[in-house]
Amino acid sequence: MAISDTARKNHDELFPGHVSTLAVTDPELIEYFDNFAFDEVLRHSDLDPRTRLMTQLAALIAGQALREYRVMLGAALTAGVTPVEAKEIVYQAIPYAGMGKVFDFLHATNEVLTERGIDLPLPGQSTTSPGTRAEKGLAVQKEIVGAETVDALYANAPDDEQHIQRLLSANCFGDHYTRGGLDLQTRELLTLAMLISLGGADPQVKGHVQANLNVGNDRATMLAVITQLLPFVGYPRTLNALRALDEITR
Repeated sequence: MAISDTARKNHDELFPGHVSTLAVTDPELIEYFDNFAFDEVLRHSDLDPRTRLMTQLAALIAGQALREYRVMLGAALTAGVTPVEAKEIVYQAIPYAGMGKVFDFLHATNEVLTERGIDLPLPGQSTTSPGTRAEKGLAVQKEIVGAETVDALYANAPDDEQHIQRLLSANCFGDHYTRGGLDLQTRELLTLAMLISLGGADPQVKGHVQANLNVGNDRATMLAVITQLLPFVGYPRTLNALRALDEITR
């Protein structure tokens, strides 16, 4: 099996001048993987390259694929993803994957950006303060998740768990979703990609399918994201994501 002209073209656009060592040691694998990921899968989605690569980066963080993340981050920057957008993807992963999993990816991102001559730190993107994060976070949480759903979360939480709901509003939404650099629609697609890749988060995947609809991402867009994640997260998590998508949108 030879690498198709389309796969080679798409690969070379993302990785100009790069020759994978696996193409030498595992040529058969690279031939059919490149045909799959950079040709066949791409035919089933009109997702723009920047969005595709951003959601793939998010999934790689959640899946702890550090080495592949570094390679794909370089491709994303080549394709026009900005340094601020790249950093915001990493920051967005923290409330979902946890700092323990994201820490190495933050350092890897800094290394790749520095190698490309980009000065750090980047311009700040925070729009809240310690005094406003809870209020603004709750507001954006209700916008994304739905006011009735959020009110029910608070109403149904036992007294000794109320602090978790407050932390969710102030930290996950107040510290992260209110930041600049990425719009809400993109952040929700990133979140969906992370939850799919994490595994074991099927209720949250389903919840964020609905959240994506709430912010304007339709079924076709989410299906396109799920399709483009397939080569990097595998079939079990892809099929679980499709089940959640179908339960909400069909």
